[in-house]
Amino acid sequence: MYEERRSVIPGAVVWQATIPGSGFVLPDGCMDLIRTGGEVVVAGPDTRPHEVHGHASDRYVGLRFPPGSLPGLLGVPATELRNTHVPLTEVVRDSRTRSFVEQVAEAADPGRVLESFARSHPNVGQDPRTSAIVGLLREGAPVSTVADHVNLSERQLHRWSLQQFGYGPKTLARILRFRAALHLVESGLAGAVIAAHAGYADQAHLIRETRDLAGASFAALVTS
Repeated sequence: MYEERRSVIPGAVVWQATIPGSGFVLPDGCMDLIRTGGEVVVAGPDTRPHEVHGHASDRYVGLRFPPGSLPGLLGVPATELRNTHVPLTEVVRDSRTRSFVEQVAEAADPGRVLESFARSHPNVGQDPRTSAIVGLLREGAPVSTVADHVNLSERQLHRWSLQQFGYGPKTLARILRFRAALHLVESGLAGAVIAAHAGYADQAHLIRETRDLAGASFAALVTS
């Protein structure tokens, strides 16, 4: 079971899920704060599938932040959290965070508490430069064009991306394109048409990228 709603945090989503058995969470460019049991975990930016093991009674509640939005709140570069799931109290070691974790563990509506914690922080959300980078990469703009638009050299853009997204702009572009392709599956389009609309060179390119990012064929993801 999975449900989500739009958060009061711009661009963010509050979600809840039960995961009986095991499953995989695929890269999406985002970072999450997740309440599981009595713990709040930071889910860093993924470059590969993350396997999740759960029981029917396990309930996960999360606040998913759009690319580049959570590192400012945490005060930690995203690259340090890449492909990790770490307790929040190990990332932000202060009394306020410990108190928050205790509060959300006991809350009837953990999602609201997660939002309240995020809203109370002055550095939550994307800054204009980060938003521009994500928007241009999502549109398929070359890295050189993105760098020019935000007044950075390509090397500076790469460093900025590591800080905000956890990986370079080319990797973020690949992940955003992959997610766009998955979204298009719901339209019922053929694989070759999905590849073209999502910005791939051809269907073979889509297949290669899917195996690299998801560890499975595109056909397997579509039918799962």
